[in-house]
Parts: sequence; C-alpha cells; structure tokens
Amino acid sequence: MNPQAEPANPADAEWQASHRQWTRGWRPLVFSAALLGYLAFVGGAVAQYSRGAAALAGYVILGAFAASWLALTYLSDREPESVRRRARAPRLWWVLCGLLAALFVAELPFARAAGFVLGVYLTIVIVLRLGLRAAPVVAVLALSALLVPVAVPSWHDSLGAAFGGVTPVAIPVVALVTFGSGQVIESYRALAEARAELARLAAENERIRIARDLHDLLGHSLTTITVKAGLARRLGASDPASALTEIAEVELLARRSLADVRAAVSNYRDVTLAGELAAGRELLRAAGITADLPRAVDVVDPAHHELFGWVVREGLTNVVRHAHASSCAVRLAPATVEIVDNGVGGLAPAGNGLSGLRERVAAAGGIVDAGPLQPAGWRLRASVAADRSTR
Repeated sequence: MNPQAEPANPADAEWQASHRQWTRGWRPLVFSAALLGYLAFVGGAVAQYSRGAAALAGYVILGAFAASWLALTYLSDREPESVRRRARAPRLWWVLCGLLAALFVAELPFARAAGFVLGVYLTIVIVLRLGLRAAPVVAVLALSALLVPVAVPSWHDSLGAAFGGVTPVAIPVVALVTFGSGQVIESYRALAEARAELARLAAENERIRIARDLHDLLGHSLTTITVKAGLARRLGASDPASALTEIAEVELLARRSLADVRAAVSNYRDVTLAGELAAGRELLRAAGITADLPRAVDVVDPAHHELFGWVVREGLTNVVRHAHASSCAVRLAPATVEIVDNGVGGLAPAGNGLSGLRERVAAAGGIVDAGPLQPAGWRLRASVAADRSTR
C-alpha cells in the first residue's frame, strides 16, 4: 500500500497511523532493545565462567552481538514493502545475519551453555525474513542447544547447563510465535491494502456513475429545452401566447435540470418509468414527432421501472437528436422495453449515452440491442433475464 495515499475513511486513517507509529521510527527500536534484557543471563554466565581477558572478550562479543541484532532489526523495519516481500533478502541482511551467527558461535566458549540463548535472537531474525524456509536452521539451532551442552562434560553442572535445558525448547517455540506474528501482521497489511483498493474502486465507480447520470440527465433536459426554445421562436410571431407557454416550460425544465444535477451528484436521483414516459411524450410533441407511448406501466415488473425509465429517457432523447423521425413508439413487456422510430436509421457508432445505458442494463443482468430497421428506422431494445423479473 502506498503510504502517501489518502486513507479511505477515519478507521483506515487510524489504522495506518497506528501501523506507521509502531513499525517506523524509534518505537520498534526501543521494543527490540527491551528484548535484549534476556542477554543479562548470558552476561552472568560470562562473569561466572570466564576471568580477566577472557571475560572481557566475552562481554565485547556479547555487546557486538546486541548491536548487530539491533542494526538488523532496524534495517528490516526501514525496508520498503517491495524489498521486504522479495524471495531473496538484501545482501546487507545476509552480511549482518552471518555476523550474528559468527558472534553467537564465538560467545559459546565464554558463556558455555547459556550462550545458546543467542540462538533465540538469531531464530527471530531468520524466521521473520525467511518464514517456513527457516525451519532447517531452527532445527539445527534447537538440536545444537540440546546436544552440545551434553557433549561437553565441563558444562554439566554449571549454571549454563540449566539454560541448556530450556533453550532447546525456547528456540522452536519462539520460531513458531515469530512466524505466527509475522503472518498476522502480513494479513493485516494485506487487509489494509485490499480496503484501500476497494475504496479506490468505489471512488472510480462513483465518478463513472456521476458522469453517466449527468450525461443522461443533461442530454435529455438540454435536448428538450432546445426543442421547446425552437418551438417558442417559431410561434413567437404567429402565436405569442403559446410561445410564452413554451418559454415558461423551458424555465421550468431548466430549474428541474439543476435539481436533477444536484440529485445525481448526491445519488438521490429518482427516475421512474411512468415519469419518463410522460416527459418523453411532451418532448416528442414539442419536436413534432407522433408519439405512440403507453400510458400505463403495470405490465412491467416493478423491479425494472427505474432501469426502463433510463432506457426510455436515453432512447427518446436520441430519437429527437438523431433520427429525423416523424413517429416513435414505445413497447413494454414484463422484462423488456423497446423503442422504435421511422427515422433515417443507419449504423451510427455508439456514443457515451448508449455505452452508459449498456452498462446500466448489464449491471442488472440484462442486454441492450440497438440497430437499424429495414427499410428505415431504428430500434432500441433492452431486456433482462426472465428469471430476474420474477424475483
């Protein structure tokens, strides 16, 4: 997930902020440093079993191990997601991991069996990076912690021998816990990415919906306004009263169109089949086209009224704009609406309106069939699956 992307909602924003807070900066480093407190047992073993220069060497090695482990964990925290998810670890990681392993082995003569505690830390970084592929390494570390103290007689009665009995169990347990924690973190990360992607798709779908609704709404309304304004101009000289009536209707349509645009943006647009048939009848009348439109919509399944309303709106708008027709008819069935005109027809390419209409009908599980008729005319037919009309 892109850390610069805007969160989809307040919950995502809170999760992202918390994720960055605990996986970046000083907090993971402090947490890793706190885990190093367990190394005090190793330091105690060095003090008990080594003297003079040997003890100093044991402390230096232990300090170098702690510093290298902190550096390795800090490096992992700072890695980008793309690097962390690679099948192969970066070269610097392998160098630091090899250094940890060398320091771990070098510490054993000074801390004896207690030195295998360092294997727990080595297990954590290896499992976090390699996951299940670290199983052979974990097995070798656990077996070494179990068998080496037994094979060295001088370690049997030492304090380190007690640690040698716990560490063989601690190493595989820590490996399982680390692996499980890593899987949980990865699952949360994948979930956050999926939610961000869903939010992006939802925003894109909403943008497409608004664009499609505005096209359908304004295309129909502006076509009606244009036709009525032209009719008022023609009637202006011969019938001023009728011209004023048409102009008043143009004003009303303009106000209604503004309300429709606002409703479309807020997704509260209410389209009904009966309303679109009534508006279409008025549009065809103003354009001088004989309208054969049904006055009742009871035959259509109520679940399809809104969808068929959009079909009627787009179809009649296209008839007035492009058909040059003298008559137009609308036929309704329970799961079908058909618009036929006697215009010029032809194989005109589908515009944004027809493409948006196909998307609407396809989302409802239906299809749109549009094409010319012989010898003239055009037919637009939208239908949904028969079983959907009975639901």
